[in-house]
Amino acid sequence: MKFYRLFLLLSVIISCVSVKGQTGAIPTKQMDVKMPQLSKNDTIRVAATNDNGEMIAWIPLREVAIYGIRIFKTQADRVAFDRLRYNVLKVMPYALFAKRRYEQLERDLAQTTVKKEQKKLVKQCDKEIKDMFNREIKELTITQGQILTKLIDREVGRTTYDIIKETKGGITAFVYQSVARVVGHNLKSTYNPQEDRDIESIIVSSGYYQ
Repeated sequence: MKFYRLFLLLSVIISCVSVKGQTGAIPTKQMDVKMPQLSKNDTIRVAATNDNGEMIAWIPLREVAIYGIRIFKTQADRVAFDRLRYNVLKVMPYALFAKRRYEQLERDLAQTTVKKEQKKLVKQCDKEIKDMFNREIKELTITQGQILTKLIDREVGRTTYDIIKETKGGITAFVYQSVARVVGHNLKSTYNPQEDRDIESIIVSSGYYQ
């Protein structure tokens, strides 16, 4: 008797599912897809999109930046812009190096929770940055140093002061900032594409991101 009731219950469930499947199903109409006519020279594979039954081939194109010729009001303005361009291109590689190195540091720190190992990674990164400063950047002019601090904020998303504070602590950052202010630098300098539009135009047209 129990087996009979179980069999009856299963029959009812299967019947309901079958009826629901029949009534709930929406018949679909097979759409004929029109493929493009190919010639013997059409040998390059490209992507295609089905647009109401017609396959339309397409090729993604790289963004093309178009720049106008800048006209200066005076010769002095031209000389000033050329000097700015020279300084920006001089320090841009250092900003990009800092960006890549600190991105690598963040990836390395995320892979370990051991404080001793994290301190070792920070110390190694700090040494590499210092070696670069002692080898090349120490010869920069005050103007070039000011531009560099702005570009580091542009590339890393944090000021030089914030980076030092996060990696070496607030006291060290304060000391570094005090020394920098003596020689005309400000480690808290931020980058604003609107205010620094000349620098931005130089970077965009420089080819670093192509």
